[in-house]
Amino acid sequence: MVDLGPILSDLAAESQSLDSVVADPAVDWRIPTPAEGWTIAHQIAHLAWTDAKALIAVRTPDEFGDELKRALVAGEHYVDDGAAAGADKPRDELLADWRAGRADLAAALAEAPPGEKFPWYGPPMSAASMLSARLMETWAHGQDVFDALGLEREPTNRLRHVVRIGVRTRDFAFSVNSLAPPAEEFRVELRAPGGELWTFGPEEAAQRVTGTALDFCLLVTQRRHRDDTRLVAEGPDATEWLGIAQAFAGPPGPGRKAGQFG
Repeated sequence: MVDLGPILSDLAAESQSLDSVVADPAVDWRIPTPAEGWTIAHQIAHLAWTDAKALIAVRTPDEFGDELKRALVAGEHYVDDGAAAGADKPRDELLADWRAGRADLAAALAEAPPGEKFPWYGPPMSAASMLSARLMETWAHGQDVFDALGLEREPTNRLRHVVRIGVRTRDFAFSVNSLAPPAEEFRVELRAPGGELWTFGPEEAAQRVTGTALDFCLLVTQRRHRDDTRLVAEGPDATEWLGIAQAFAGPPGPGRKAGQFG
């Protein structure tokens, strides 16, 4: 059984890291972020919106089928429309909604029966997987906010959650781009913020990816173009992966342009 305590703590810390920035009254939530059409308000609204959808999946999973139907009817603009609706709220109300929603979701997942899986827009997720996914999204959308404000963010070992999702979604990234996933595993070796080496896949793998955990996370969340990282790929499939990697569900995203943050 997975101990949810460390993941809950990491998610709370990641959320607070972003909260402490956007709660500053001097920060203008109308500032555009690197995500086209999204302001800082849109980024916070999206996190609050997704937490609310996840809470439906956890507390009333039988109702999530209706949520999937709404998403299918709305099509590709469903997520953007949700962010826009939230961004129209008064700033204090939206901030309060995000805080309350993430706390409610964390409490619901902490109380979830061991082994239970919850419906989602992709495959069903365990409580641990959903917590890791929320941390990944919080970190990724937080990066957009930090970039919009021109702030540097010190990487932490919380990135390990994002790295794991990025590695596990390798085959999904190929499939969503209408490509056959490679038959063999890759070796992934990443230098953690604390200096240790995080490794995934067989040591003898013919194809590999190496670099820093931060660069890998920026790549798989599509917050940086591969040319703006120092990741190194060995092998044709590994090289292709770096051009299409995504740690999030849904269709391929537009990502960021090369040199955008150079």
